Amino acid sequence: MAARGSGHVLLDAIEELVAELPSRVRGGREKLSDQALAALRSLVEELDLVRREDLEELELRVAQLEHRLRLLEK
Repeated sequence: MAARGSGHVLLDAIEELVAELPSRVRGGREKLSDQALAALRSLVEELDLVRREDLEELELRVAQLEHRLRLLEK
């Protein structure tokens, strides 16, 4: 049997993750498998996604800068 490339392993892990998500959302499973979590982390990194808390922090900083700018413009 031929060895599977890393792309196939990643796709298998992502398929596993997608299969697990509905029951995970409903609380049916305690944890996602290590392989599925690794695939998700890899996908997040590959897509260059940011965490929600990082985005919220940046939104707050922009709001603060906008407020300061409005004060300076007055």
